[in-house]
Amino acid sequence: MSKENSFDIVSKVEFQEVNNAIHQAVKEIETRFDFKGSKSEILLNGEQITVISDDEYKLHSVIEILQSKFVKRGVSLKNLSYGKIEPASGGTVRQSIIIKNGIDQEMGKKITKLIRDSKLKAKAQIQGDQIRVSGKSKDDLQKVIQLLREENYPIELQFINFR
Repeated sequence: MSKENSFDIVSKVEFQEVNNAIHQAVKEIETRFDFKGSKSEILLNGEQITVISDDEYKLHSVIEILQSKFVKRGVSLKNLSYGKIEPASGGTVRQSIIIKNGIDQEMGKKITKLIRDSKLKAKAQIQGDQIRVSGKSKDDLQKVIQLLREENYPIELQFINFR
């Protein structure tokens, strides 16, 4: 019974779903009456989305449409980081949205500290942009997952490779 059980904590965004959500949002914007003749567009460049529109009101409307498509596609809104609204060329405004993928070092330290302070018999190690949690008892590992789900982190956490 000395076999170690483990699982990984990750924060991954499925970029195919992001791409699909953007295409759906663009189609909806093209067909909506309140966007007729406006210069609204959504551009994806790597892990950055740029939203451009005529004014701030329309920009917020475009972002709302985009967010609704993300929710329908299962992309967590917690993994989006919004930049400032800035003026762009042609009298338009733009806003950048960064897609946070992976667990950064600071967040990894907070998660591992929480697991250590919980007094459960589980060890947590940061491995790049994910965290490996291991322990002898599967029950303890499930308690760790429950503990992390109860916390309100600014990123969406997924638990994978439970063995």
